[in-house]
Amino acid sequence: MFNRWIAAALAATLALAPAASACTGIRLTAADGSVIAARTLEFDIDLQSNVLVVPRGYARTGTTPDGKPGVKWTSKYASVGANGVGMPVIFDGFNEKGLYAGLFYFPTSAGYLPYTAADADKTLAPWELGSWILENFANVDEVKANIANVVVPAVVYQGWGFAPEVHFKVQDASGGSIVIEYTGGKLNVYENPLGVFTNSPAFDWHMTNLRNYLNFSITNAPPVKLGPVTLLPFGQGSGMLGLPGDFTPPSRFVRAVAFSQSVFPSKTGDDAVLEAFHILNNFDIPKGSTREREKDAHGNVLADYTTWTAASDLKAKRYYFRTYENSQIRSVDLSKADLDAKDIATISMKGDEVIKPLTP
Repeated sequence: MFNRWIAAALAATLALAPAASACTGIRLTAADGSVIAARTLEFDIDLQSNVLVVPRGYARTGTTPDGKPGVKWTSKYASVGANGVGMPVIFDGFNEKGLYAGLFYFPTSAGYLPYTAADADKTLAPWELGSWILENFANVDEVKANIANVVVPAVVYQGWGFAPEVHFKVQDASGGSIVIEYTGGKLNVYENPLGVFTNSPAFDWHMTNLRNYLNFSITNAPPVKLGPVTLLPFGQGSGMLGLPGDFTPPSRFVRAVAFSQSVFPSKTGDDAVLEAFHILNNFDIPKGSTREREKDAHGNVLADYTTWTAASDLKAKRYYFRTYENSQIRSVDLSKADLDAKDIATISMKGDEVIKPLTP
């Protein structure tokens, strides 16, 4: 089964190597106890993502650098979320217990664990780690207790010819959140109290960088008197004057903290889902606005853009998404799926924007 998926992925993505990615993740909590994990996914190619529903009892074998069979497991919990490049693994989604895992690009920073053939039976590829987490554990505490039991080395994805550099945000229905990163050949697990996540550099650097913005306020700045002159703000937003507005990971991290921490609390999970999409509007990257200096081997301009945005309601067990081509929010309800199906169900994320005419 896995080989069939991989063959399709290779055919679709051969020689299309991404240059960078600018994903942004946030967490919102509603008054009714709903916890929302939401994020954008940016890439410079269309990852051909679909929504997968992975049933209980689905057999897996991890991928190793030398082609030996990796760690074997059978899914204990069903899960739902988006994949990429035709792979049968979830890049972003949650399981029936409300545990969320999101894969984010980590360029220039990832340094995976060393590998020997003796480690094969506990090894899996970086892109498989999210599904391993979702299919085996019910909450963040269980993940923390077991993450060191697997080896995640630099496994080359043959479609691109290199090992994708990634790190992970993990969150559960209680609001607990951690970050999993491999740097310098070591595993690092960080608590993520604000639930915000972007890309490089390492997560602890981003948290330290927040100290550069201690002067920011969610309320407007007061007038300032300079002798006989009183200086008034030009308008709204003066409390966050100077908020970094570019698309780099450090700037997006600061903005994501500012917006997710200042937004009015939502009453329900449905409200929080919509609020999450409003916040993430601020991180949409139009095609062409961030691009590499050099073209790829086929003469294509490499430019990151927001291919899709998703929100996971970990209480209601609903996965919401919209795409670059269609801003209509669509959803998949895991609680209404066949969680004991024989195979993975695939739901297309494709579709063009529908503009409703209102002219009388």
